[in-house]
Amino acid sequence: MARFSRSRDRVDIWPGWVDALSSLIMVVVFLLMVFVLGQFYLSNALAGRDRQLADLNSRIAALADALALEKDNSAKMQGDLAALTERLRATLSEKEQLQGQLVALGGERDQLAAQMNSAESDKAALAAAQDQVALLNQQIAALRQQLADLAAALDASETKSKAQDVQIADLGKRLNAALAGKVAELARFRSEFFGRLREVLGNRDDVRIVGDRFVFQSEVLFDSGSADLGEAGQVQLGNLARTLLEIADKLPKDLNWILRVDGHTDVVPIRSPRFASNWELSTARAISVVNFLISQGVPPERLAATGFGEYQPLEPGNSADALARNRRIELKLDSR
Repeated sequence: MARFSRSRDRVDIWPGWVDALSSLIMVVVFLLMVFVLGQFYLSNALAGRDRQLADLNSRIAALADALALEKDNSAKMQGDLAALTERLRATLSEKEQLQGQLVALGGERDQLAAQMNSAESDKAALAAAQDQVALLNQQIAALRQQLADLAAALDASETKSKAQDVQIADLGKRLNAALAGKVAELARFRSEFFGRLREVLGNRDDVRIVGDRFVFQSEVLFDSGSADLGEAGQVQLGNLARTLLEIADKLPKDLNWILRVDGHTDVVPIRSPRFASNWELSTARAISVVNFLISQGVPPERLAATGFGEYQPLEPGNSADALARNRRIELKLDSR
């Protein structure tokens, strides 16, 4: 009877174990389905953003070609204006020479007229003098015609020069207006980017906006003397990358924007096996931030990394607070 009871107890335990295993398998299958669906929707979203980025690059290239064409036309007009100016100078010089000749011929004519008045009794001399006067009159008339032609050519050159000046001025205004529009547009999106970034990162003393730049204190991202991003820094930069990608979708396709990442240190010198100076440390930190943003999906052609060492401080002095504020990573949404 005891053996029968133990056998019956084992038979009663077995069905409950099978139910638990089945429930566990169903949970695992459900989680796998959720993961696969998430991957599918994520792939569709990334493909849509890739298409938008390709369209943005195409419009940027078209704008660059248009600006290059406008610059070529401006350079050609300036060359034509220089050539016309040189011709104008030569024409003025020739005009002065002809005027001198005209004055000299007028003096000769006056002398011959005087000789004619004093030699009225000599018919042969008078006839010769009259012939010379007639010849001089013809020469004076020819010179006057040349002066008239030169004056007409000069007026035409001045008219063409003024027209080209107007065209060049108009082209300059158009270029300035286009550049001003792009700068204003970039400023508007920079303000939105910083506002969204402030909302994501929260109101922190070690992350702030200075002018047109977003400033991270180095301690938020890196350990002292290191250029390797910590876990907390990766979380902050991950939020930044997502915000930047959301704003990038709203940027006009013809706006050639770029995110500058500038590394700065304090004045305390560093000499380690990895970094020989603060130049190397600040540059390595900027590059680490850029590489992380690339890993989060930010296009590398939209990023730039620069190291300034200790030579661009925000605050003077060597107090602990000043040194801490000068150790920083600055982000600036700019145009190329």
